Amino acid sequence: MAKTIINYHRLWWVRFSFWLTILFFYAPLITLVIFSFNDSRRNIVWRGFTLKYYEKALTNSSLLEALGNSLIIAFICTLFSLLLGFFAAYSLWRYKFRFKPLYEAALSLPIVIPEIAMGVAMLVFFNKINWPTDWIWPFNLTAIIIAHITFCFPFVAVVLRARLQNFNYEQEEAAMDLNASKLQILWDIVIPFLKPAFLSAFILAFTLSIDDFVITFFTSTPNTVTFPVKIYSMLRFSVTPEVNAISTLLIVVTFLFVSFGLYYQTRIHKAAK
Repeated sequence: MAKTIINYHRLWWVRFSFWLTILFFYAPLITLVIFSFNDSRRNIVWRGFTLKYYEKALTNSSLLEALGNSLIIAFICTLFSLLLGFFAAYSLWRYKFRFKPLYEAALSLPIVIPEIAMGVAMLVFFNKINWPTDWIWPFNLTAIIIAHITFCFPFVAVVLRARLQNFNYEQEEAAMDLNASKLQILWDIVIPFLKPAFLSAFILAFTLSIDDFVITFFTSTPNTVTFPVKIYSMLRFSVTPEVNAISTLLIVVTFLFVSFGLYYQTRIHKAAK
């Protein structure tokens, strides 16, 4: 008996739910982008088109410094998270050892606990060990970097381990028949197999780090303000078009970054076929 193929995208309720979801998610962002061009200090009444708030945002030295801090933290955090996440994922996938379930539970703990609890824990920890805060830049960012790595690398481990579950062991067996060492198998087979997952994990870790506010708020100092914390301090006074302009620029940068990642990931999949 032939199966009936249903084109669900042609059903009206599927289309309706799709556009309703798009509206729910993106209507606030579209409103924010539109009002970033508003020629008015009040953010609820449209007074005309202007680019002056973008000029103010791009010439604000304290804001650019906060953005630089966020980029440095996110980049270093992502590199270490990829390294630690790979070791964790590979160890859990490859080996059997005592207390493995306990290790898996400990690895997932930063994912499931509330961020505010982790932020308070980091604050208490760094205060308890008297972590220095008077280092020169960028070494004064190390407390935030450590906190971000602790938060981000379990996400990387989850992504990489999920990819490893689909690994074809026949490739490894064939390499062993050709006298390949374990290091050669890891470098020439396993790591290339993980390329799409590495890219996804990179985007995830970088985004989590650069967007994080709660953990950063508890581990930062007046000399280590990051971009989200700076925006929050500006929002405490009022939501101005300058804040909208800053947020719009961040949205555009994030969109371009994710688009490049997806494009490169698509090329990897096509090359693999």
